[in-house]
Amino acid sequence: MEFRRLGRTDLNVTSICLGTMTWGEQNTEAEGHAQMDYALEQGINFFDTAELYAVPPKPETKGRTEEIIGTWFKKSGNRDKVILATKVAGRSVQDWHRKDGSTCQLSRGQIMEAVDASLKRLQTDYIDLYQLHWPDRNVSGFGSVSTIWRDVAPAEDENAIHETLEVMQELVKAGKIRHIGLSNESPWGTMKFVQESEARGLPRVQSIQNAYSLVNRLFEVGGAEIAQRENVGLLAYSSLAQGYLTGKYRSGALPAGARKTLFRSLGRYEIPFGQKAIDAYCDLAEELSIDPAVMAIAFALSRSFLTSVIIGATNMEQLAMDIRAKDFEMTEEVEKRINDIHLQYSNPCP
Repeated sequence: MEFRRLGRTDLNVTSICLGTMTWGEQNTEAEGHAQMDYALEQGINFFDTAELYAVPPKPETKGRTEEIIGTWFKKSGNRDKVILATKVAGRSVQDWHRKDGSTCQLSRGQIMEAVDASLKRLQTDYIDLYQLHWPDRNVSGFGSVSTIWRDVAPAEDENAIHETLEVMQELVKAGKIRHIGLSNESPWGTMKFVQESEARGLPRVQSIQNAYSLVNRLFEVGGAEIAQRENVGLLAYSSLAQGYLTGKYRSGALPAGARKTLFRSLGRYEIPFGQKAIDAYCDLAEELSIDPAVMAIAFALSRSFLTSVIIGATNMEQLAMDIRAKDFEMTEEVEKRINDIHLQYSNPCP
């Protein structure tokens, strides 16, 4: 298993990170525990979760994934073997995360409440990487995953970036978190966080967790240079395009227990150019005798701006296949074939 440095910290995380968002919805506690056992056996030391998981977010399952991780820590005694990342919800209309029923924002009070609740559910004294799940700002799209600009006015009660960093500094000094990261953030937002931390002597963001896949390479446009020059490495999620790049939904298939089958919420992958691109990548994998999931994850792993690919699976067979991608060599010829498809269908599923 390859290790990569997390930002400018002294932490070395595995290039594959275990995603957890299905635990408590599509997966039981026992299945979550089995996945963590297997991941650790395979050499993975990096787990990612969030206060709002399981998905899709709803009051009945909020925090359930963190609770499953917490019971595994208690049972296994393996907390010291894991670099643990979780997230606090950004500005949204969700009103079930806070005790007083407030809608979410990144205010001092809400962040303090959120981190204490996460620590309790996770049954740990500290979080290695505490991430802002999405911005506090009113933004044009969900972080960097939008190609269509729309004018949005700042919220009247918008929390300034330096104020959020000041809260994070309090949490670092209190020993509740070690480092901070961003998620679903834009290039402007990322650089603003870096600038504010440097100008004011506040904690520096070490990573950015954004969507990145063969059908969504928008991070390369503005984020990749920041990742490399500022050491804010990418933690890539949805590298399988929510399962579409495995080929399991081709020709209208709806596998039992699959996310699309259960929730019918993956429409952005079903636009005409998206379907053509997905078919082209799956056809290429078949031609090369590569599992399409392996090819998709291996491509993300081969990017120089990437710190770790977050994988998620609902069964052990999927998990084993995803981890197998670490052994696939992304040759110049395969990359050229991939880029030829990308030039024909550029970022069809942002």
